[in-house]
Amino acid sequence: MTDGSAVDINIDLDHPPEDRPAPSSGAKPWLVATGVTVLAAALGLTLTLRSGSTPACAAGRTLAAAPPTGNATHSGKATFYDSKGAGGNCSNPAAPANRLYVALGPAEYSAGAACGGFLDVVGPKGTVRVLIMDQCPECEPGHLDLSREAFARIADPVQGLVPVTYRAVVNPPLPGPLTFRIKEGASQWWFAVRVGNHGNPLRSVEVRQGDSGPWQSAARQDYNYWLIASGAGPGPFNLRISDVYGNRVTAGGIRMAPGQVQNSTTRMYAPGAGAATRRPSASTRPPNNRPAVTPTPTRRPVEVAKASAPATAEPTTTSARANARWCEG
Repeated sequence: MTDGSAVDINIDLDHPPEDRPAPSSGAKPWLVATGVTVLAAALGLTLTLRSGSTPACAAGRTLAAAPPTGNATHSGKATFYDSKGAGGNCSNPAAPANRLYVALGPAEYSAGAACGGFLDVVGPKGTVRVLIMDQCPECEPGHLDLSREAFARIADPVQGLVPVTYRAVVNPPLPGPLTFRIKEGASQWWFAVRVGNHGNPLRSVEVRQGDSGPWQSAARQDYNYWLIASGAGPGPFNLRISDVYGNRVTAGGIRMAPGQVQNSTTRMYAPGAGAATRRPSASTRPPNNRPAVTPTPTRRPVEVAKASAPATAEPTTTSARANARWCEG
């Protein structure tokens, strides 16, 4: 991304001073001194720009990356694509049966932190509730890439690109108790689990061997598995699950059964529960050292219909808690 106000300072740093033409003998001392001063200042600025340090506003934007949560209403735009039945970058076994899902850009997908949450999206023709199950690498904050079926609920697909507003759904109705899937290749020496049916974005997953012993914190991966690289034992396991709104439950009897979806009897929260009064801070991004045996699911190419007219405005947000803002004063 370029900034029209940026200044491109070109200083020849590839040749030693002796290779450069010497100043004429008639140069005035004050001109030489002024030139040295300007060169030193420019050189210092160039070295600063090339040092790799992150500008304050850019660092702030990186820290602001987080999934949509709470009661904030956001404005943006929507397109559509088809996952071809696949479960997206969130490693879902398949697309939901109702085919109502959405892919978010990297900032709002937030390295998998958004997976499993829901959004209510309002477009020109109506409202639709969609499951967050995929990442749209080319989408900026505010750009929702809906399933074809979800887009048709809010706009005429011929339009292809429409302005929308959207907000997170807090404690949506759950399809059932929590489910757990231990990843292929897992053993007592390497543990990875995917949690399903949690409704809200998750904040943490902790694991312990049996009914005693210390809890081990698992690290969220951007493909929506929770990893303990050194393993958690042979099982069975207790898992303690917390979401971003303070709901926390413990499910037991999870077996070391790689590749199998295990159904529990534990629900993340009671039906009809309101938002929790305490809202924990967003989870930090997990490390990127993914084991070689765990490939990242590849998202299929976006299939976007040609737009008859562009969206009328750039994505904005109406909440003071908006995500990914640039250099607020």
